Amino acid sequence: MSNKAIPTLVWFVPLAPLTLAFAIYSSELQSSSFLFINQLAQLLPDMLWVWLTFLGNGWGVFAIVFPLLLLAPRVLTAGIIAGAISAIASTILKNYFDLPRPAGVLTDGSFYRLGEPLLHNAFPSGHTLTAFAVATSLYFSCDQNKRKPMLLLFIIAAFVGLSRSAIGAHWLTDILGGAGFGIWCGLLGALFAKGIPQKYFSLKGAWLRLVAIGGVTAIYVHLTKIMDHQLNLPLQYASIAILLITLAFFIKAQFNTSLTKSE
Repeated sequence: MSNKAIPTLVWFVPLAPLTLAFAIYSSELQSSSFLFINQLAQLLPDMLWVWLTFLGNGWGVFAIVFPLLLLAPRVLTAGIIAGAISAIASTILKNYFDLPRPAGVLTDGSFYRLGEPLLHNAFPSGHTLTAFAVATSLYFSCDQNKRKPMLLLFIIAAFVGLSRSAIGAHWLTDILGGAGFGIWCGLLGALFAKGIPQKYFSLKGAWLRLVAIGGVTAIYVHLTKIMDHQLNLPLQYASIAILLITLAFFIKAQFNTSLTKSE
């Protein structure tokens, strides 16, 4: 990743969704914007929105990108760092703003809700924040000539955000806030990963072995917990398969004496 991998102007991009979130919150569009998305989303099946929400779950997205352990360990490291920063940022911001969610304001039955009602810690949407943090970190930590197809990650992250209104968990302002803060977290993740010397990305090095242990932990979590909703169980089982296959190749690589360091 070159020194100009993250253009200076990119750091100002999050101001756009954050400004829009403030404008909506300050006007009378908070409820109407949420209800519009919530009702329109019902044209598509619940499973689609729940599966999109899964992509904003920290353990879920970690499992999906886990094959990067073998293919692009620096990129995976950027995602891990961004995910950790986003988890901390989400907790701090939610507790600081302490805003009510739709179920804590609107009359029960006035909007579509999937799952138990969530009442507090609305801003920002943690799932959206995580999705944009990971998307941004993966995008800016990979080679510049490989980035164009990865723009799809931001579209997916946007739909992850919309899924939070679709299932009645978050206002549009929460989604916009999650996108803004998530991009910043992702940029930091890519920046920190850029500064790590290449020697630490050897498949036989301590760092990647630690990440592999994280993969084992992820398997346990996917086996013992429900990620947001029962409808996500098929995705959890698929994630376990991804983790197991990746770990199998990683273990095999530990015994391959001819293996060279990978980027």
